[in-house]
This record gives sequence, structure tokens and C-alpha cells, in this order.
Amino acid sequence: MQPAAIEIHGLRVVRGGREVLRGVSLEVSAGTVTGLLGPSGSGKTTLIRAIVGVQRVAGGEISVLGAPAGSRALRDRVAYMTQAPSVYADLTVRENLRYFARVLGAAPERVDAAIETVALGGHAGQTVVSLSGGERARASLAVALLNEPEVLVLDEPTVGLDPVLRRDLWATFHTIAEGGATLLVSSHVMDEADRCDELVLLREGEVLATGTPTALRLQTGAEDLDQAFLDLIDRAEAGT
Repeated sequence: MQPAAIEIHGLRVVRGGREVLRGVSLEVSAGTVTGLLGPSGSGKTTLIRAIVGVQRVAGGEISVLGAPAGSRALRDRVAYMTQAPSVYADLTVRENLRYFARVLGAAPERVDAAIETVALGGHAGQTVVSLSGGERARASLAVALLNEPEVLVLDEPTVGLDPVLRRDLWATFHTIAEGGATLLVSSHVMDEADRCDELVLLREGEVLATGTPTALRLQTGAEDLDQAFLDLIDRAEAGT
């Protein structure tokens, strides 16, 4: 079994007087692409923000690569890709990468390496505004890769993309993981679950289930993961 890159115990987050995360405990195995799946409003973004250390928590513990979440020791080891594009529309892909490399203190040669990893070599001289949605997502991913992070946390990176672009982006995620990185990828699209090595199913601020896609099918007897998720909800509501 792979060691855990992320360990969470009893995590509670309260926002606007409402408990958004209710004692979440889970582990994310190192070197895997783990999917954080659940409907909109289930607490995925809040959980991700807590993992990268930008969310105030009410209780519990989060350890990333053996250090407390958000600690200075993790600054160059953890990268976070938000839902909104993290690149400037009026700059080219390469200009964006050069700018962020200076900001992050990344080696200059990392610019071309990151562009190559996300397969944007043919678009490096284009302004971001002229790119497709999938290409913009890959440009943002390239920024996150500049410091060669050991843990990469992606919040809904494929939202709004067509099936072909989503497929290509997931292929890139697995290429990155094969290089040794750990990826936690959130999504509310259940048909992306099969693209993950492991899954965390979140609902109403609580972990409904964890495991590989195959294990969750076996657990529920469902043929597809969408039905498996629904079966797990029914069991939780029935208290079984």
C-alpha cells in the first residue's frame, strides 16, 4: 500500500454559522491521482482550501507530506490550481510562465519543461485570450507545475470542457503522477470517477466512501459509479 501524502483527521470547517465540513477524516495515497467527487455544495472546494492552508478551520488536523497544512515548509512542495484561470489573458503562454517563474523563484528552464508537460509547445507564442478552454486550463496547470510540486491540488479543472478536452487533461494528470507527484482532483462529474486511481466521495460535508473505482463497485454491486454513489447515499440515509 502506498504511504499517505495527505492525512486528515476530524476536520471541521464552519462558514457563515454553518458547518461545511463535519469531522472529515481521510488519507490520499502518494503517487496517485485521487478524485474528490461529490455534488456542488458538498464541501469539495472548502476541503481543498483547507488542504493547501488557505481556509480557517474549526477543528481537526491536516498533514501534507508530513508537515502541517499551509506551513512554510510546504510552500514549494504543494501547488494549487483554482477553478478560475490563473494566467493573464493578454500575455502569451510563455510570457505567463516566465512571469510566474520569477515570482515563484523557479529555475528558468522550468518554463519550457512545464509547457512540454502540458503539451502546449505549439501554442507557447499565443496569447491566452486566443486559446480554447482546454488550452487555458493546461496553461494554468503549467503554472502550477513550475516548481515541480510533490502534491498538486486541482479544483474542478475540467469544468466546462468538452469530453475530448477532459480526456486529454486527465491523461496529463496521469503523466504527472507517473513522474512521482500526488494529485487530488475535484469534480462533480461522476463519469470522471473511472479516470482516478482512488476516490473520495463527499456529500454534505462528510466522507461517504473511499476506495478504488473497482472496490466501490464491489461494495455496492453497482455496474457504474454513478449508481454506486446513489446506492451509498441511500444506505447512509437508511443508516445501514
